[in-house]
Amino acid sequence: MSKGLLGKKVGMTQVFKEDKAIPVTVIEAGPCFVVQLKTVEKDGYEAIQIGFNEQRESLVNLPIKNHFKKAGVSPMKHLVELRLNKGEIENYQLGQAITVEIFSPGEKVDVRGVSKGKGFAGGVKRWGFAGFPASHGSRYHRAPGSVGSSTFPARVIKGKRMPGHMGNCRRTVQNLEIIEVIPGENLLLVKGSVPGANGSVVLIKEAAKLSTRLKKK
Repeated sequence: MSKGLLGKKVGMTQVFKEDKAIPVTVIEAGPCFVVQLKTVEKDGYEAIQIGFNEQRESLVNLPIKNHFKKAGVSPMKHLVELRLNKGEIENYQLGQAITVEIFSPGEKVDVRGVSKGKGFAGGVKRWGFAGFPASHGSRYHRAPGSVGSSTFPARVIKGKRMPGHMGNCRRTVQNLEIIEVIPGENLLLVKGSVPGANGSVVLIKEAAKLSTRLKKK
């Protein structure tokens, strides 16, 4: 079954297991509710739309309000669609609650979020350029240097690493291990860091592709 949950990044901490300190990210995941079912007959594919984090009805217009009313749930701030494999749609129904219990410790997941925005950044900060000598006599210190291509092709190649807007992009970290599941508080402890600032919304899905090394374990 294709599994997924929307949640809120709480922050980072560490847990101790077998005399080892493991850095973990605490995610308040769900509960999410099934807002819409998409079938092959009607939509051409199978998927569910889930909602997270309730909001006041006065902030929602009538078409959106009726969309949630059909599912019998309160309006949600965040919606996401999860594609399903053939036949999995039978495991869901409108208004169904999905909690952290769909995951278990040791499972691998992918976490998607929006990275922290850093504003306009130079090549040294954005790409890790070494820069020029910092000693006396150097006319350049943190400048990117030459970006052209001589006489031919006499232009800047597409994709050239240059100063620009850094961060505030959707990023996915793959194959993170779930260290602990706390159903009573809707918490997931995921090994390592995930994109985004504390309080930002993230999507947790079962790992789409596991490396050969991880599969052998």
